[in-house]
Amino acid sequence: MQYISKNYDALLGATGLSDQLLKNHFILYQGYVTNTNKVINRLESILKEDGTGSPEYAELKRRFGWEWNGMRLHENYFDNLTAGGNSLDPNSAIAKAIVTDFGSLENWEKDFKATGMMRGIGWTALYLDPESKRLFNTWINEHEIGHISGGSLLLIMDVFEHAFMIDYGLKRADYIEAFFKNIDWNVVQSRFTD
Repeated sequence: MQYISKNYDALLGATGLSDQLLKNHFILYQGYVTNTNKVINRLESILKEDGTGSPEYAELKRRFGWEWNGMRLHENYFDNLTAGGNSLDPNSAIAKAIVTDFGSLENWEKDFKATGMMRGIGWTALYLDPESKRLFNTWINEHEIGHISGGSLLLIMDVFEHAFMIDYGLKRADYIEAFFKNIDWNVVQSRFTD
């Protein structure tokens, strides 16, 4: 089975995110899909060749999480955006859970944005712990480091430089504001209730 890049052209025209930025981001995402397929195919070949003790096998096993998560995190990122965004219904289940765990929607947003402003490359994520039903804003570094084990990803924001530098240079805060203008809260709500 080969993974195929999804088409996210419907995001073109998004508020505060230029088409050039988005098209470049789509190409980067497509690279993760391509490399995920290459790593899987090579690992399968090495297994058939009985080469599992090789350094190549070990390195590809280590690399797999980077490529796979790069593919899936980008898909989740693009999926939780829509050109122009839509509003969070304050009476929705996700909004009520946010208020319960953060005290208010404003507190959650402040914490999410502050997490996104941390120095470094990575992702900002809103996770649900399915066991405790508690929400957490977290930092994911390098695609595969920082995920909450067993957590359900509800909202993801890419804060690698490629997600904003064409439009905003080093002004990450301005990009984060643009991101918030394009959140598809219907998708976030469906991830919370599914």
